[in-house]
Amino acid sequence: MRTFTCPECANLLFFENSRCVVCGTAVRYDRATRAMVEAEDSHGCANAELAGCNWTAAEGMLCGCCALTRTRPDDGDDRALDAFRRAEAAKRRLVYQLDDLRLPVTDRTADPRQGLAFDLLSSRDRPVTTGHAGGVITIDLAEGDDSHREAVRARLDEPYRTLLGHFRHEVGHWYWDRLVADGPALPEFRRLFGDERADYRQALSDHYATTPGTAWAESHVSHYAAAHPWEDWAETFAHLLHIRDTVQTAAAVGVLVAGDPIEPHRSTPVDAIPDEHGDDLDVLLATWTPLSRALNQLNRSMGKDDLYPFVLAPRVHAKLKFVDDLVRPGR
Repeated sequence: MRTFTCPECANLLFFENSRCVVCGTAVRYDRATRAMVEAEDSHGCANAELAGCNWTAAEGMLCGCCALTRTRPDDGDDRALDAFRRAEAAKRRLVYQLDDLRLPVTDRTADPRQGLAFDLLSSRDRPVTTGHAGGVITIDLAEGDDSHREAVRARLDEPYRTLLGHFRHEVGHWYWDRLVADGPALPEFRRLFGDERADYRQALSDHYATTPGTAWAESHVSHYAAAHPWEDWAETFAHLLHIRDTVQTAAAVGVLVAGDPIEPHRSTPVDAIPDEHGDDLDVLLATWTPLSRALNQLNRSMGKDDLYPFVLAPRVHAKLKFVDDLVRPGR
């Protein structure tokens, strides 16, 4: 995430701001210029009140991000609508990053059969399974509730579980269809990730029937990635977005990690100078290692769990590079 400033007084703004806290100017995010603009010079999204959306849009219309949502809770379901607002906020961050990476975000209007759409559903009244099918991404809005999400994370013995992480993972499945399926990248995908033609349902059943162990860490970014090549791709895709977003944010706000007083093992880097563009993946990962380690140390000092509780093995580096080469071709 790059930094944003108030168009009136140049105060630093968060991506979610709809008003400058210094001068009081009402602002909106303009997707076309990728900047904050004064609200009086633009029209707001029709979801401004319902979803807390701060993006510009054509008069009386939804912005391009909110328009991707196909299904949402009923107007009278206040509890579900609170979770819906949190989900839409995470989705706006997702779409911002996809735009930043210049990835296509094709909606169902442009491609009625395979275009991207989101069903944001509450599992209070019916079972909801977070997942992807033919361009439709379903998100269980209960994932926006901290206590529910933490209970699920603990039950599944996961080190990390966030609403934004779900969006990044599930959209990764959609991009597999766009970037890999039946294309020239498929043979290399199978060499690195495995054969996706393996029975998916059986693979997931086997995954949940076994204890995690540790062998998966030698070649997968997470235990769930080891379930099936499609899940391995989606998890790797999501982690690439995690890393790129966090490093870009660190660069944008001027965070540096200088380990001069430390005398580590020669193979352990302690300096990180984040680059806002970060085109070279090897440089990006060399930056990410000391940066994530420093962030983990800071989190522990606040009594929190590690911000990034993962170790990226060399075989995972190769998978990240494969995904990055497809996401950012000819960079």
